[in-house]
Amino acid sequence: MKRIVTIQDISCVGKCSLTVALPILSAMGVETAIIPTAVLSTHTMFQNYTFHDLTDEIQPIAQHWKQEKLDFAAIYTGYLGSKRQIELISDFFDQFKTEENLIFVDPVMADNGRLYPLFDLDFAHQMARLCAKADIIVPNLTEACFLTGTEYREDYDEAYIEALLNKLAALGTQRAVVLTGIAFQPGKNGVVGLDIQTGERIAYVHDRIPVSYHGTGDIFSSTTVGALTLGKSLQEALEIAADYTVSCIRETMEHDQQKKYGVNFELMLPQLIHRLGH
Repeated sequence: MKRIVTIQDISCVGKCSLTVALPILSAMGVETAIIPTAVLSTHTMFQNYTFHDLTDEIQPIAQHWKQEKLDFAAIYTGYLGSKRQIELISDFFDQFKTEENLIFVDPVMADNGRLYPLFDLDFAHQMARLCAKADIIVPNLTEACFLTGTEYREDYDEAYIEALLNKLAALGTQRAVVLTGIAFQPGKNGVVGLDIQTGERIAYVHDRIPVSYHGTGDIFSSTTVGALTLGKSLQEALEIAADYTVSCIRETMEHDQQKKYGVNFELMLPQLIHRLGH
């Protein structure tokens, strides 16, 4: 069984970050180690949540793993809460990168043209340097603009997206850059990417669902990493992840109105496992 490590925060209640990544990757048949960067009583869609920073635990965990001679088929990062955490994870990449394994960065920091609270341009610059050490990155449009110093546009066209992909590739990412939440037709959504090694374009389009849930980006990234670890091509992995994420959203829309908890990804895991041929 292949082993990966995912590095992000964990909420005791609420479906995002590690509470999404760990069950999905485990269900896909991938042994999943974790480094929790913070523990929250609930995710941030709730009010008055508690927060405990675990930055000081990252380096000791890495040192112990080195002593144990652990290795990983993939290293997957999600939300990182500070510039110090980015520095530590950059060091982690240096320690655990091999010629065979995959480094996958989801540079969670912005959406809808704005950085998340507590982040600034210097944080975005630090994240760009982390992306330079990755094999694959999956920013949304806003994150891609902050990573590359590009003016954010909602009324983009194919030429704008192609230029943005080339700027992302210029960061130094080794294998592929993928933009999420992109579509050129009304009522559609999808992903558009660039295979840096071959120069080929990557794309997958599906119907746009006019609703937003917390944690769906984590579902998409976790499923993509899992599929890649199991030997799927990047195109296949993105299609599997997009379809699974959409199915989770549709199921939740139909049967559950408590939007703040996230989507009912658990109920759709049998569908995902069947898709993988397990």
